[in-house]
Amino acid sequence: MDHDVALLLIGGVAVFIGAVVQGGVGFGLGLVAAPLITLLDPAVMPGAVQVVNMAMPLFTLAREWRRAEWRGAGWALLGRLPGSAIGALVVVYVSTATLGVLVGVMVLVAVVLTARAVAVPRNGATLTAAGFLSGITGTATGIGGPPIALVYQSARGPQIRATLAMFFCLSAAQSLVILAVLGRLPGRALAAGAVLVPFVLLGFAASGPLRRYLDGGRVRTAVLTVAAVSACALLGQSLAR
Repeated sequence: MDHDVALLLIGGVAVFIGAVVQGGVGFGLGLVAAPLITLLDPAVMPGAVQVVNMAMPLFTLAREWRRAEWRGAGWALLGRLPGSAIGALVVVYVSTATLGVLVGVMVLVAVVLTARAVAVPRNGATLTAAGFLSGITGTATGIGGPPIALVYQSARGPQIRATLAMFFCLSAAQSLVILAVLGRLPGRALAAGAVLVPFVLLGFAASGPLRRYLDGGRVRTAVLTVAAVSACALLGQSLAR
């Protein structure tokens, strides 16, 4: 199979599945798509995933923007800016495999600890810290959802999805700009991300039944499960390098 065709078809299926997950839970597109796209064509990463990461939230916001927590997203974005800068330096100077192992372990520990608690405190300090960590991992690996999602795990489904959508849209755009400034955003990565956007739309359209199911009181369990799977995917991706 031609390399570009494989990226379109196999990568498209991964993006579709990730969009279904994110359409229901609020995050998950990067964790499903990033490892597979990295295996198919490492040269287009992390730019290609950042393109789809920026597109997916637009569909969510078009539906649920009124439920977004603007103040919370603002604190997270405040931490995200310096985190993105460090993530960009990681792309240039540090092994992302090492970073992926460390972050994967950290997320798994956080999932275990928070699963035993009623809720994670949601305030300026925790949101800024989560945004900072998300900036590092999101810019370096394309997987930046778990830190923010863990802070919002006790919120209602529409609020989680809308707030994370606002954060992911702006943060993905931020990462793309930083990668471009550093010369780490080739045109081929942008093109690869653009051809995968239709799969994002299809996945979002298919996520309606999942949203209704999770909004019946199952959101917190879903958030913790997806965060744990995300950490395992990041660990697997990093150890395979």
